[in-house]
Amino acid sequence: MGDIKFGTDGWRGRIADDYTFANLRRATQGFATYLKNRARQGPVVVGYDRRFLAEHFAATACEVLAGNGFTLLLTPVATPTPVISFSAKANQAIAALNITASHNPPEDCGFKVRDHNGGAIAPAGLKEIEANIPDSAAAIPYLPFAEGLASGQIAYFDPKAAYLAHLATLIDVKPIQEAGLKIVVDNMWGNGAGWLSEILQGGPTQVIELHAERNPIFPEMSRPEPIPPNVDAGLAVARSVGADCVCILDGDADRCGFGDEQGNFVDQLRVYALLAYYLLEVRGERGTIVKTLSTTSMLDKLGQAYGVPVVNTGVGFKYVAPAMIEHNALIGGEESGGYAFRGHVPERDGILSNLYLLDFMVRTGKKPTELLKLLFAKVGPHFYDRIDVRLTDRTLTQAARQRLDSVDLSQITLGGHAVTRLDTSDGYKFVMDDGGWLLVRFSGTEPLLRIYTETTDPQAVPAILADGRRLAGV
Repeated sequence: MGDIKFGTDGWRGRIADDYTFANLRRATQGFATYLKNRARQGPVVVGYDRRFLAEHFAATACEVLAGNGFTLLLTPVATPTPVISFSAKANQAIAALNITASHNPPEDCGFKVRDHNGGAIAPAGLKEIEANIPDSAAAIPYLPFAEGLASGQIAYFDPKAAYLAHLATLIDVKPIQEAGLKIVVDNMWGNGAGWLSEILQGGPTQVIELHAERNPIFPEMSRPEPIPPNVDAGLAVARSVGADCVCILDGDADRCGFGDEQGNFVDQLRVYALLAYYLLEVRGERGTIVKTLSTTSMLDKLGQAYGVPVVNTGVGFKYVAPAMIEHNALIGGEESGGYAFRGHVPERDGILSNLYLLDFMVRTGKKPTELLKLLFAKVGPHFYDRIDVRLTDRTLTQAARQRLDSVDLSQITLGGHAVTRLDTSDGYKFVMDDGGWLLVRFSGTEPLLRIYTETTDPQAVPAILADGRRLAGV
């Protein structure tokens, strides 16, 4: 039936190709065996997104988990991943499972697993789940969904009230409601639809929602990933209505995108630096910053300026979440637009991230472009871009790895900049003489080669990316 491999954030596959009901049962059995080995007591929280058949896949996963003796708390509607993660902690669950492919193309579905803290499971745990996946679905125990509901072993629950009550302990939204802002919210046809509107209602602030219905083909975007060109339609609406900013949520609402008052996209590295600056400067908080090696060096400069440690990890919240717990971190995040916060769960939350950005605007009385000027006055301007190259041919992938493994740093420059060192802890990160970097990395969720750069030299960005392509031979 084929191997099921867990990447950066669980298992994802193409619906009706490798993501079938039979393979979903196998993956769920691997998760069930993993949970049995933990010997914890409590329910498992299960949720799903708005993709094709997602609610039916979730029901199937519940049948297998129930057949293994677990009790299930199932969301009644498509629910944001951060809400599901919080619900694991709020309900003293032993784990959570979300049927979602997050920002992947519309033909995909996925299998996100979370631990009892609501955070991503560490790499060793994911390997254990993989190792427990049976070769066949034939002998997997299951309890028919209707029987599980009738017996109470599977129960629907509404996670919204507890999550919103918890948010109220983290942020006072009243000033945002009363600020009279005009906010465009692009839900990217995903699970976040309606959440920011409900939170911000009750005052003169106006919320204009886009892409709020269920539409599994994701019109006006190639995928619900909160970066251009997928966000271009939402940014255009913001310009047409004169919005003060654009709040963007990806397909399962764990990632945050942001647009300024001119309808321009604010890249995710700048957003991460803004969020850290807001917590350190405006709220006066202190604590460790956790960041993946693919995200901004502005965080290192903020750490130095405010005297807080900065911990670097591999790419993915399977590395970030354990580090946040270990260090009781103030904030953790990654290049993809996922940010997590102390006092919440060690999991990305696009809803809370956007609320913090709005609070930053209200507390300072500044527009997004003005906030960036404040940030750059502190750490200097930084410029970022990324390209993705699809590699479905295994031979090309192997050739790219061989080329990257054989690079002689003394013989290359990137966009005219010398390379001072190479970090291969997760991909190939070339650090340049201006403190900027180029990262060439094979995706853990899709057959993609991702090439990223951040530099203080804005003119060099296209050349650095082009040099990255040449290094990999793509």
